Amino acid sequence: MKLHELSPAPGSRHARKRVGRGIGSGMGKTSTRGQKGQWARSGGGVRPGFEGGQNPLFRRLPKRGFKNFNRKEYAIVNLEELNRFEAGTIVTPELLLESGVVKNPKDGIKILGDGELAVGLTVKAHKFSESASRKIEAAGGKAEVI
Repeated sequence: MKLHELSPAPGSRHARKRVGRGIGSGMGKTSTRGQKGQWARSGGGVRPGFEGGQNPLFRRLPKRGFKNFNRKEYAIVNLEELNRFEAGTIVTPELLLESGVVKNPKDGIKILGDGELAVGLTVKAHKFSESASRKIEAAGGKAEVI
């Protein structure tokens, strides 16, 4: 068998239905929409989720919870991830983004106290957990809130 001898399985390929192209096509005049009615009209039909007047599923299900649209979501960085920097470095959100510690800064950077910090750094971030700021200062560094 050669490449030029290949062909699709019989019946697997169909020509596109070209409606409204004259009476000889078999799909002229009403263009397969039938006579009159909601579906025959331009722009006709029902909105997504409409169930013929029956109370739709999205209204039958109970509402749960609340999501504050004003909330701030922080990108989280654990202390152990800051050990990659040299002692005395000023760690800023830009540096964290540049070095790949943070992929997406979201609404700000929060430093959490997971792990140990072995080097003295000046860390500038939007938020710090209590344990993180304690550990940074214990390692001889400074935690500065931006």
